[in-house]
Amino acid sequence: MSEINASVTILDVAREAGVSYSTVSRVLSGYNYVKDSTRERVLEAVERLGYVVNQQARSLAGGKSGVIGLLVPGLDNGYIGEIARGIDEELSKSSYDLLLYTTHRTSTEASYALKMTKGLADGVLLVVPLLTTGYIETLREQNFPYVLIDQVDPTNHSSAVDSLNRQGAYEATQYLLGLGHRRIGFITGLMKLRSAEERLAGHMAALRDAGMSTEEDLIQTGDFWRREGYEAAERLLNLPNPPTAIFASNDLSAFGVMEAVRAYGLQVPHDISVIGFDDIPQASLVYPRLTTVRQPLDEMGRIAARLLIEQIENPDRPIRHVTLPTSLVIRESCQSPHQSWLDLRR
Repeated sequence: MSEINASVTILDVAREAGVSYSTVSRVLSGYNYVKDSTRERVLEAVERLGYVVNQQARSLAGGKSGVIGLLVPGLDNGYIGEIARGIDEELSKSSYDLLLYTTHRTSTEASYALKMTKGLADGVLLVVPLLTTGYIETLREQNFPYVLIDQVDPTNHSSAVDSLNRQGAYEATQYLLGLGHRRIGFITGLMKLRSAEERLAGHMAALRDAGMSTEEDLIQTGDFWRREGYEAAERLLNLPNPPTAIFASNDLSAFGVMEAVRAYGLQVPHDISVIGFDDIPQASLVYPRLTTVRQPLDEMGRIAARLLIEQIENPDRPIRHVTLPTSLVIRESCQSPHQSWLDLRR
C-alpha cells in the first residue's frame, strides 16, 4: 500500500482516475449506484496516491461519514455483546464502520447520543434504557436516522427491533406452574423500560390464567443487574413462606439469584428452581446451566443495522417495528418443588 499523503485531495484522485469529483465522492461514501469498473478505477487511484478521507471535513460539508454509531450502557455483559456481534456481522457486508459509545447507564445518555448527530456518524443504533422520549423526538425532528433496539418509542414514531417479552415471560411462568410450583418469586427489571413492564405483565397473566392470585411479597424490584438480583433473592428467601422457584427478569439477575441461594446453604434446583430471560452465552456456562427465555439478540442487532442502513440510504422510507419471537430454553436449573425445603421453612 502507498504511504498516506495528507496533501492529496479528492480532486487529485478524480484526475488520476479520470472521473468527476462527484463520482469519487459517491465511491468513497459507499453508494451502490456506481459501475464496478469505475469503482475499481477510483479505489486504485486512492491506493496509488495514498489518499485518506477526512471524515470530519466530509461531515461538515454535508456528506456521509461512512460511520454508524452504537450507543450502549456498558460492555460488561453478554446481552450487549450478542447484540453488538449481530450488528458487526451485518455491517461487515456494507461499507459502514462502527463507532461505539458507552454511557454507563447515566442520566446523560441523551448527551452521548447528541454527539453522534454532530457529524460523527450517519445514523445511530440505540440500546439505552434512559434515553428520554423528548430526545427521541429531537432526533426525529432533525431527520437523523436512528433505530431502537430492545425498547419501544411510546409514540410509535420510531423504527425499532424488540421481542415478544410478554409472551416469553408467560411461557416461562407456565413452565414453572407445570412443574408444580405454586409460590413463584418474580424479580422485575428496571421498570422504566417497556421490556420490564411486559415481562412482569406476562408473569402475572400466566398466574391469573392458572386461577392463582398475585401475592405482593413475591414480586421484588430489580434493575436487570446481578447485585440487585442477589438482594431481591435474599428478600424472597427471608419470607416466612418463601417461594420454591424464582423467575428473574434477565439472566444477569438470575445469576445473582443463584449466588444468593448458595449463600443460604441451598441448592439449585434441588431446593429452589431459577429461571432467567435473554439466554446470553454465560447462561449455558454457569452451574447448573440456566433455564431461560431466549431472545434472538444477535438477530436483533443484524435487523436493526439493516433497518438503519435503509433509513440512511432512503430517508423517505417508512418507519418499521420488527418484533421477534422468544423461545423457552430448558436446561438444569428447574425441577419440581422439593418437599423437605418447604417443610423446613414451615
